[in-house]
Amino acid sequence: ISAMAFAPDHNLLLISSWNSEVAMYDVLTNVKKAGYTHKGAVLDCCWGEDQTKCFSSGVDKSITAYDFETQAQRTIGQHDKAVKGVAYQKDLACVVSGSWDKTLKTWDPRQGTCASNAGLPDKCFTLAVSQNRIVVGTANRHVLIYDVRNLSEPEQQRESSLKFQTRCIRCFPNGGGYALSSIEGRVAMEYFDLDAASQAKKYAFKCHRAQDDKGVDTVYPVNSLAFHPIHGTFATGGCDGKVIMWDGENKKRLQAPWAYPTSIAALAFSPTGAILAVASSYTYEEGEKEHPPDKVFFRPMSEQEVKPRPKQGL
Repeated sequence: ISAMAFAPDHNLLLISSWNSEVAMYDVLTNVKKAGYTHKGAVLDCCWGEDQTKCFSSGVDKSITAYDFETQAQRTIGQHDKAVKGVAYQKDLACVVSGSWDKTLKTWDPRQGTCASNAGLPDKCFTLAVSQNRIVVGTANRHVLIYDVRNLSEPEQQRESSLKFQTRCIRCFPNGGGYALSSIEGRVAMEYFDLDAASQAKKYAFKCHRAQDDKGVDTVYPVNSLAFHPIHGTFATGGCDGKVIMWDGENKKRLQAPWAYPTSIAALAFSPTGAILAVASSYTYEEGEKEHPPDKVFFRPMSEQEVKPRPKQGL
């Protein structure tokens, strides 16, 4: 499993996989409602304006649009190499794609035409959209922040504050910044505003680590981040097979980690935040080996597990 996304305002879950398939499930009835295939592994997927259309991208270098009502599948865009990230930008009504060919492109899904094409300093590893910004994480720890009104050049270009390769970026629901995770068991909380007060709030923390009897640390990649749509708290998923809820604002872990059979490949909250979808799917961080079958778990979330916990006043 490479990615998951809930439909806007519906309990429909899109799942993309390395087996070239994109499937759509109704989470409440646990029924597969539809699916289609690419010509190679699918690396990312997202919904369009509503639950009738979705987009996906992958190793076949293309961006595919699928209409669940008409079952029509078409290619709306191409890159020169695999397309690692795809997202839908509501304000522009366009699809954003980031590729290993070191470009960020936007597409008009109706016309199937390229609306913008920007060069990246390196291969795209992850991308996220927030209100009026697009954030791209590339190889060699570059982070590029674009204003959707001017995609020809980045509004800001930063270096990741984490020393190791970027794995996932997701934007805060309030549009104020983003969380970035690395392969070395850390997450950084970053803010868009460059004023001193905003930048003073940024920090990073360690997570998804285990210590053996001899005190030796095993550090796991943090593959996935997902923000709760209402409360702004967030979940992290690591190669240790654990999912942890955090209150980023108050710098607190909200509960003991939840354990799953193998690496957490992807996480997604339902639109109300009542369900967290967890993809337990071995991510080959230790090469070929016997591993549990791929599964998606639907975890009902209580308010207690997702509500921020402000520091107690005196």
